[in-house]
Amino acid sequence: MLDRHVAFVAALREAGLTVSVAEGLDAAQAMGTVNLLDRDGLRAALAATLVKRQLHRPTFDTVFDLFYPPVTGESVAAARDTGTPPRDPDAAHRGPLEDPTRDRIRAALAEFLRDGDEAMLDGLARDAVAQFGSVPGRAPGQRSWSRLSVLERVSAQTLMATLLDQVLTGQDRGGLAERRARTMINDRIARFEQRVEADVRRRLAELTDPEKVARTAVRPSIEKVSFLGATRTDLVALRREIQPLARRLAARLTIDQHHGRRGQLDFRRTMRSSLSSGGVPMETHYRPKRPNKTDLVVLCDLSDSVTSFAHFTLLLVYALREQFTRVRAFGFVDELDELTRFFPPGGDVVEQVTRLASEADVTWLLGRTDYGRAFDLFAKRFPDVIGPKTSLLILGDARSNYGDLALPTLESLAARAKHSYWLNPERQAIWDTGDSRASDYDRVVPMVECRNLAQLGEFVRDLAPHR
Repeated sequence: MLDRHVAFVAALREAGLTVSVAEGLDAAQAMGTVNLLDRDGLRAALAATLVKRQLHRPTFDTVFDLFYPPVTGESVAAARDTGTPPRDPDAAHRGPLEDPTRDRIRAALAEFLRDGDEAMLDGLARDAVAQFGSVPGRAPGQRSWSRLSVLERVSAQTLMATLLDQVLTGQDRGGLAERRARTMINDRIARFEQRVEADVRRRLAELTDPEKVARTAVRPSIEKVSFLGATRTDLVALRREIQPLARRLAARLTIDQHHGRRGQLDFRRTMRSSLSSGGVPMETHYRPKRPNKTDLVVLCDLSDSVTSFAHFTLLLVYALREQFTRVRAFGFVDELDELTRFFPPGGDVVEQVTRLASEADVTWLLGRTDYGRAFDLFAKRFPDVIGPKTSLLILGDARSNYGDLALPTLESLAARAKHSYWLNPERQAIWDTGDSRASDYDRVVPMVECRNLAQLGEFVRDLAPHR
């Protein structure tokens, strides 16, 4: 148990959770206070000692299921050694699933999708994996397990039309009722696919080892998800996490405080205080220093090559808009348009981003990214936007399709700004490959690799208080 616990904590760290040595010891002590046969109690005890943020709970649960799987019958490893298929102790009580075939499993799946009986979901997923999930391994004679093999054979989405006919009996098709029914069925399909994936991971962990499966199968926490590969679900989670980072970034960019220095002498307060010592100013008083707030100007690359990153940048701009008193945002591909009008105070971010996608004028002739043209257009159309109290933030991959870079123009913009930064969503290892001119731009505006929330957080922390 000790070796497994140490490996479990190491897998959590590799998956992105911050677990200290002391927390690992606390978790080991907590295991001694619960019944180890009570899997839910063990899960709760370990989560209470190892998980600090609710955002990390799904990752914790996935790793926990690999290291402390449920007992479902004869192990896959034992079945491999004896040459017999795994035995499920519940199979005898499920009637038509005792001898599973594709038609019978699809019929049972259709029943679940129609009625939503959660009691049959785990058994249904296990039977589907046992029947269709076994695939040839990499080495001759080896076997493995595949989620895709199961989902392709079961093909849950093809049941949609029949299910809608059953659910919408006597109702008009195409209306609100159909949309609700589709959403309900799709949600149940997603739950079935999640159970199939969990059972495949369990079987793979028995065939190999939990550590190996955790490295390849556990989805990284939202802080580690690449902006360039973010899904729609990821973007929803990013929206929740971006607010605190935006507040910290705003504080770093706006406050210009001379630490350790006093403000101007408060003469009246000093003289008033001296009355208690016979008019002798024994103690001097100073006015508190006021933070010097700056304006923020954001230039965003909105090209298709960085679509997911563009969505993230819009979320970031929206969050910053709520933290600054004045923010001006501009988007470009090979044309430039001001985006500030799409970010009104208190507006709905999803609605505004959708509106921006259809109304923003950011493409010109070819619709291919042209950083040089964008910088020239910005300097020409908005010559007074950047001043000595302005922080300039550029968001993009620095890939300009081999066009002119307009470096003198960017140098002029950076020279007028108080601070300037460039966040690049690509790995630094591939900067300057292909049409990337990251190093050329980096010599003008400091460029930082920013592929996920963790790196954005590091960027914010590394911003030293400006003097």
